[in-house]
Amino acid sequence: MLAGCGGEGAGTGTDAPAGRALEAEARARAMVADPAKLSPVGVFGSDSDRLCALPVDGARRFRVGASVDYGEGQRCVARGTASGSGRLAIDFGDGCAFDAVQDGTGIRFPAVLPAACDSRCQGRANLAALRVAPISDAPAEALRTRGSDGKLLCAD
Repeated sequence: MLAGCGGEGAGTGTDAPAGRALEAEARARAMVADPAKLSPVGVFGSDSDRLCALPVDGARRFRVGASVDYGEGQRCVARGTASGSGRLAIDFGDGCAFDAVQDGTGIRFPAVLPAACDSRCQGRANLAALRVAPISDAPAEALRTRGSDGKLLCAD
């Protein structure tokens, strides 16, 4: 039966004409988010994890902050910049830079981060594989979001 799904020269995924057409139709019907239209501005969260983003200028650049809190002595707080849409180039400074993915369900960090990111954390907490869902797309909410250190997460 599987042989009928494709033959010699049949492409797979979105590289094939049928895959591209299906992806385009899903985006047109808002079933799949268009990465070019995604904006990280606002607040994202999951349990005690938070991520906020504020626009810096009109060129898809953002001020970002991420915070995880697993209890006393087990937390991370990182502040920096991001750019892009769909794939966010995040830079928390001093070598802690990586690409995160934003889709219609939220933002997720890679499972493996540069060792330089460890300095943003205490105890056994880490920022690796952070996954947060949208809470608010309001810049005012992002501006008021606090990290696990009690300070504003996305302030200048």
